[in-house]
Amino acid sequence: MRSPAGPLALALIVIGSSCFVPSRAVAQDLPKGVTAADLAINNKLFLDLARKALRWEEPAEPARIAGPIYFVGTKGLGAFLITTSEGHILMNTGMPSSGPMILESIRKLGLRPEDIKLMINGHAHIDHAGAFAYVKQRVPQAVVAVMKDEVAAMESGGRGDFKYADDFAYPGVKVDRVLRDGDTIRMGDVRLVAYHTPGHTRGATTWVATIVVDGKPYVVVFPDGAGFNPGYRLARDPIYPGIAGDYRRTHHFLEMLMPDIWLAQHNEYYDLEGKLARARTEGINAWIDPEGYRIFVAGKKGAFEDQVNRELGAGKAK
Repeated sequence: MRSPAGPLALALIVIGSSCFVPSRAVAQDLPKGVTAADLAINNKLFLDLARKALRWEEPAEPARIAGPIYFVGTKGLGAFLITTSEGHILMNTGMPSSGPMILESIRKLGLRPEDIKLMINGHAHIDHAGAFAYVKQRVPQAVVAVMKDEVAAMESGGRGDFKYADDFAYPGVKVDRVLRDGDTIRMGDVRLVAYHTPGHTRGATTWVATIVVDGKPYVVVFPDGAGFNPGYRLARDPIYPGIAGDYRRTHHFLEMLMPDIWLAQHNEYYDLEGKLARARTEGINAWIDPEGYRIFVAGKKGAFEDQVNRELGAGKAK
């Protein structure tokens, strides 16, 4: 069995410090000679360690989650296919290397990549948007729909990022449809609503869908924007103007959602492996997890406020 120390430590840092583990323990579990401070200032080291330790580029078996929603991502990253009577919707694509894996996963499910009619994303970092161009080249009829504040990042391939500059660049893709907060997408009997939830990126997007399984409706949320990475400055000399306000509005909005099922761009967030195992005997009940969602959002919010307090020196003796 894989030792959890290194990957766990990186997971706590990479996906937004949402778990309640002392920073001292995290630093002790990092690879020898690497500190959390190193990851904050060395973008390429951060990406290299994360992609390996968190299995961002390892193939994973596709699986049906619930109703029209299927998992088609990698061991570490969430990409989802939503099927409708009018074609498929692809959400997220993982790293640039993931394009062939995603298309093969769709085929393994007995579905046709050529039937993808729409591609949407959570945010435009390389680990979630890296293969949009690859898929678009092979399925040119697919419409790329992106929140307005994320269009420039998607089309440039992540260049000029407020934290990573051009260090996380990937092949850009032309955006066909520009979304605004609250825009609705309808395909067949599927309805998706896009909500602007900035913070992690300026155009991070949370998607909310309602699906019907065996005659019963379920609210499905794909939250985004709530976490921060090493090197993000949130309060003192903020990494972009207004970032703290963006995060607080996003956390409040996410708190107000009450999903039955929630899925996310990092599989560690929502325990993909554990829920897949339980689903073999429990069916859709394995995915119903409102309490897990509440804990997730509270963790992100708490980590953010702790970081703000550290930056401002709150609580230190005078």
